[in-house]
Amino acid sequence: MTSDLAEEEAEAYVHGVCFKTGPPERIGVETEWLVQDRRDSELPISLDRLSAALAPVEEAGALPGGSRITREPGGQVELSSPPAPSPTVCVEAMAADLTALREAVEGAGLILVGQGLDPCREEPPRILGHPRYRAMEKYFDREGPSGRVMMRRTASVQINLDSGDESGTVRGYRHRWELAHRIGPVLVAAFANSPIVDGRPSGWLSTRQAVWSRMDAGRTRQPQYHHDPRVAWTRYALDAKVMCIPGGDNGDWSAPPDLTFRDWLRGTPGLRRPAQADLEYHLSTLFPPVRPRGWLELRMTDAQTGDDWIVPTVLAATLLDDPAAADAAYAATEPLCQGTRPVPSDDVWQRAARIGLADPDLAKAARACFAAADGALARPGASAALRQALADFAERYAERGRSPAHDRLDALRCT
Repeated sequence: MTSDLAEEEAEAYVHGVCFKTGPPERIGVETEWLVQDRRDSELPISLDRLSAALAPVEEAGALPGGSRITREPGGQVELSSPPAPSPTVCVEAMAADLTALREAVEGAGLILVGQGLDPCREEPPRILGHPRYRAMEKYFDREGPSGRVMMRRTASVQINLDSGDESGTVRGYRHRWELAHRIGPVLVAAFANSPIVDGRPSGWLSTRQAVWSRMDAGRTRQPQYHHDPRVAWTRYALDAKVMCIPGGDNGDWSAPPDLTFRDWLRGTPGLRRPAQADLEYHLSTLFPPVRPRGWLELRMTDAQTGDDWIVPTVLAATLLDDPAAADAAYAATEPLCQGTRPVPSDDVWQRAARIGLADPDLAKAARACFAAADGALARPGASAALRQALADFAERYAERGRSPAHDRLDALRCT
């Protein structure tokens, strides 16, 4: 039996579950990959072919680092690491699992491609037929084609970090929430890697971020600022529209248009009252750049080529977890904020996606953030290999006002 959920119970649940507090100690990473045929990048990949390729690494114990494999609607593959006590342990586990995953898909004539948006296939088929994805597509179709592009053509690197404790220091969840939003546009700009759509420049360095910005703002943009993140997130979550109402595996999960979860809690004629399970599911359909899930999920970074996923993972973790680096990053991102609002506006996120480090404030902030992370990793006990990876990336890109997107555009001009 499930019981109806009262509005105050829903608010209390979001407060307690989404912002679990404690010392910031763990890190995880999720790497999403476009999957293409090795010989023909425009060839659609069927679910049967993808499943056959993944079968060897979906067996128990096949991935040495313990990551979890999931499929995305357009055939993208996501590898999610378990929580780790340090960036070094996290990176080593993900690297080992990625090696196994690459070997499996390459043995089936496929390759993993690290780009924020598929530049070739105009609209890959949706290969997953679960009612969630049918309802999601129907929901986003009401506003235009961007939802389908997001579901079928995009890939990212998502970094997971503890929310923080109850203190008022840099280790506290309030400061970490603000800092995650302050460095967010920097991560968008520094790691932009999706400038091409259908074989042509899109006009954006991160077209993936542009796609997100064109979708339902009430579930894809940052919450309206409030000094207490729990209040901000609770309002955001309950005022977001309901995307789908779970039912049977073969049913229609579509929700009534424009129904917010708060409306549903207060009673909607002809519709059952929501239970806690419905709220839990609703929270999984919210996609802001920083999503609290009991930890902070940083969702703004384009997928990266090869092993460059290591760099945003280590950079974000170092900037949030090292007190000196956190202070430096907070100061460096001050010019990105306006007036008394301590987080960047949506316009800053847009500039980051469109022109990247050509924006002088973003360029200066990026260089300072890389330098702060480098200083933290120079201390005894830190990983020299991870420090070198950050330094190499900064030299190639941030110090030159470039991002991986510029490599894509340079290659396109040479063809």
